[in-house]
Order: sequence, then C-alpha cells, then structure tokens
Amino acid sequence: MDSILVKGNGALSGRIPISGAKNTCLKLMGAALLTDEPLTLTNVPRLTDIDTLATLLQSLGTEVARLQDGRVMILSARQITDRRADYEIVRKLRASFNVLGPLLAREGEAIVSLPGGCAIGARKVDLHMMAMEKLGATIELRDGYVHATAPQGLRGTVIEFPFVSVGATENALTAATLARGTTVIRNAAREPDTVDLARCLSAMGARIEGAGTSEITVEGVDRLHGATHRVIPDRIELGTFMIAPAIAGGEVELVGGRLDMVSALAAKMEEAGVEVSETPGGVKVRRNGNGVRAVDVTTAPFPGFATDLQAQFMALMCTAQGMSRLEETIFENRFMHAPELIRMGADIDVHGGVATVKGVPKLRGAPVMATDLRASVSLILAGLAAEGETLVSRVYHLDRGYERIEEKLSAVGALIERVRGG
Repeated sequence: MDSILVKGNGALSGRIPISGAKNTCLKLMGAALLTDEPLTLTNVPRLTDIDTLATLLQSLGTEVARLQDGRVMILSARQITDRRADYEIVRKLRASFNVLGPLLAREGEAIVSLPGGCAIGARKVDLHMMAMEKLGATIELRDGYVHATAPQGLRGTVIEFPFVSVGATENALTAATLARGTTVIRNAAREPDTVDLARCLSAMGARIEGAGTSEITVEGVDRLHGATHRVIPDRIELGTFMIAPAIAGGEVELVGGRLDMVSALAAKMEEAGVEVSETPGGVKVRRNGNGVRAVDVTTAPFPGFATDLQAQFMALMCTAQGMSRLEETIFENRFMHAPELIRMGADIDVHGGVATVKGVPKLRGAPVMATDLRASVSLILAGLAAEGETLVSRVYHLDRGYERIEEKLSAVGALIERVRGG
C-alpha cells in the first residue's frame, strides 16, 4: 500500500494547474444514461473514482472511450443492457447512487444498491428516494437494493427538500428532465457542480431554469440528445492548493481556478492575513511574512464554507496565532484527522461537532494515517509546515480525488514523494 513522504521545505513558489472537478464529472457521466446519443466530456480528471463510475456505466451497457490521455471521455448508452447497479461497484463510490434518476427516467426501472456506510457519517439516501416517489415512482427496499419502478414514466411535481442535499438535488434534476410536465425543486443545492450539471443537461436538450438558486424548474422533454461539455475546475482541489502556500509560506498561482467557486474560503484566508487575488489565468495566493491569524469557521452548503475544505483549513489553523473554532454542520465524524494532527504536535480539542484549535509555533513530522479523502490531504498540508519528515499512509483515499498531487506540489518547491508499497 502506497504512502506519501513529505519533508518541510519552507516557502512555495510557482504555478499549479487545477484539474477538472471530480464531483461534477461523476454526475455528468451519469447523465449519459439519459440519451442514446454520445455525450463527450472534456477536461476530465484522471482519478480512481472516475474509473470506478466508468466501470459501473459499462456494466449497464454504456460504451466508454477515453482520448487525449484520458482528458476526453465519450460515453454512448445507445442501449441500456442492465438496470441493476451492483453493490460490489456502488460500495466503492457513493456517487454511483446517482445513476438512480437517469436509469429510472429513461427505462422506467432502476435497481441500485444502497451505498452503505461512510467514514465521515451515515449520509442517508432517503431524500433521493423521496424525490423519486414524488415523481411518481414506486420504491421498495429489498436485500440492500433500491428497486424503483415507473412503468408509465415519471411525471412532473413539486419536490421540497427539508434540508439541502447536493446528491438528492442532482438525482431529482436528472430524473425530471424526462418526466411529463413541470417539476419544481425547492431548497435545491446551489453548488457549482449542480449548476454545471444543469448546463450539460441543457446542452443535451433539457429545459431547466433556476440552477444556482434554491428553486430549480424543469420542464420535461420527450428525449435528450448528445452533446459536448467541458468539466468545470475542481473547487476543492483549488481550495486545497490555496491553503498550501498559506501554511508553508510563499506565493502560488492556481491556473484555471475561479475565485467565485471558493469565495467563502477566500474571505476566511484574507481574514487570517493571507493575500488572495484573481489573475488573468486563475487565482494567486500569497502569505505575508507575519504568519497567519486564527479565525473561526462554520461549514455550510454553498455558497458557505465547504465541508470538503474543513480538514485542510484545520491544518492551517494548527500553526496560526491564537485560537480558532471550527464547527462542522454537514457531516458527523468529520474530525477524524484531528488525532493524526495531534500526533504532529497540534493542540486540538474536539467536542461533538466543534473543534477548538490553539495554534502552536511549529508542527513536527510524524507517521500518520489517512482516514478519508480530505483528511489525507490535510496531513500532507501539515507536513509542508512541519519540522522533519511526515509519512502519510493509506493514501488510496488521496488518489480518489487528487490528480498527481506529488507532481503538482513538487513543481512549486515542496519535498514530497510517493513511497510505493509492497
């Protein structure tokens, strides 16, 4: 099993290219099931999660071709040969559950495994099923699978979520494109990922208004057609690499990044004393010579502070001047990186959904273990600012969401390398 070795090496300098958004791309890939014509995606990130979903789509009858070293993906679901998304694949990738809406809308039937538990919390799928029932589907749970049927097709309705759910919003959105009549989705997710999915669906012939607001209206159409669509930049990768020069020092430009995607993070970094600015090619981050001040953060749905950046920001706060309070409101159990940071000398106290971090003058390198995707990268960031060597194990989590992270950080002066396992 591979590990990542990081040696504290001072300030970073240079440019890091931002890859296509993983979470967006996964939902766009699922949208290929809605049409019998090819959907071509460009700016595709090369990640294990993308490979996993491609395998699932192939099991359902989708032909998947990859061009330009994997950066371009052509998905052709001319004929759905299977309506069952098997547990052995779905358990590896929670986003696989979002084939439910497209399969049900096009085929009138979908059998999708429940995704099971998650290291960062239960993350139930009841809102997904509620949305499908509102659209007229019959839902049964049998043997760990969701059996959804709508032999007469789906019909437009009003879906009002009790709280914001990105996955449920996107499942409802895709299903509604082929439903008869008009669907209104209230308390909808506003994430850039959801907006980009709506743009792609519109390019395929869907009629969607309100994406990016809390109310999305979809007028169903008889069929969708193929399209070519470019995946947006990954805002979580962008935010992660914005924190790198803030914690290690220096100045880095994130090429292709968009500041509007990470405005909440940028505001907190500026409050902490880090300079963040737009450039013609992306986003530039520079840490001044006075270090970083402690600031408080509360995670929230977009446009609030992303839960997927909480672990990375905690690493930054570990060496900040003063005491910070980080409140996690999206997922339970999302402070599992805290004990590993404590192994590196951090002063962190966790009570329920709140972590109190007292900044220390310096972290110390140590062997640490990644518990989930974002926790793994927080430990790498901490290693950039630590004395000595930090060895991060179980980095298969990392490979799910960060493309060539060693190369990207090495290019701006970090001493980081992958240690191949046996």
